[in-house]
Amino acid sequence: MPRDHVPETGWVPVHANGLTHAVFDDGDGPLVLLQHGYPDTAHTWDAVVPALVSAGYRAVRPFGRGIGPSERPDTDAFHVRDLAQDLVALIDALGADQAVLVGHDWGAAAAWGAAHLAPERISKLAVLAIPHPATIRPSAAKLWAARHFVTNKMPWAARRAARHDFAEIDDMYDRWSPGFGWTPDHTAAVKNAYAAPGVLDAAMGYYRRLGPWPFRGGVDVETLVLGGETDGAVPASDYARSAKRVNAPCAVRVLPGGHFLHLEHPAAFERALLDFLGPAA
Repeated sequence: MPRDHVPETGWVPVHANGLTHAVFDDGDGPLVLLQHGYPDTAHTWDAVVPALVSAGYRAVRPFGRGIGPSERPDTDAFHVRDLAQDLVALIDALGADQAVLVGHDWGAAAAWGAAHLAPERISKLAVLAIPHPATIRPSAAKLWAARHFVTNKMPWAARRAARHDFAEIDDMYDRWSPGFGWTPDHTAAVKNAYAAPGVLDAAMGYYRRLGPWPFRGGVDVETLVLGGETDGAVPASDYARSAKRVNAPCAVRVLPGGHFLHLEHPAAFERALLDFLGPAA
């Protein structure tokens, strides 16, 4: 590995859907479950947690299955349905009847799936950087931007991603959020998590198991869809179609920033999220 891994601290284990999930658990009140994507970790939400807690919410940030300290399944169980089931099971395991789901990238895909599986357990849904997957229309530009969906399926994908101190992660952040000016500090927690033995291969498992969107019909949950104006992976024009897959109030907003808009412009993201959530009950 190109760097030494420093074990995560401050997380607690939560047993759900047959695995032990490492989560950061802050605050009291209605549960907000925040799921990260790739290449990322639970730390992607660090900046918004104080505002959620101050507003009276309980903010829980899981590491995805196989990522960071979260347990890796014995089999290659990284299908989007598995990820969606994790979120629903975590609501139970955390002792809540319902939760707000907030997801980015792969976490958004998982949150969309959870809203299909168990809409009665989700009070509100906020998704970033991924429109409803059934509405995404292929194009040459999107296929090029998403070329990692092919390369990450290859047997050598984890070795390639680790080369040159995870230079591929830096490249993805630069391409997907162009012009932001990422520094080593921005991706230090990500690279540290993926430097742990087996984590990169687990992350590639998400891509190995990628297939057609498995859920039919619409989502019966009030939804906020957030996209970035300059997202290098998903054009802003793609988000409006998500409303056609939501059988409940659905707001679509395009904010400044790219694919990692919540990291690029945390204040704008925080305002949009808290406006959507409203006061904690």
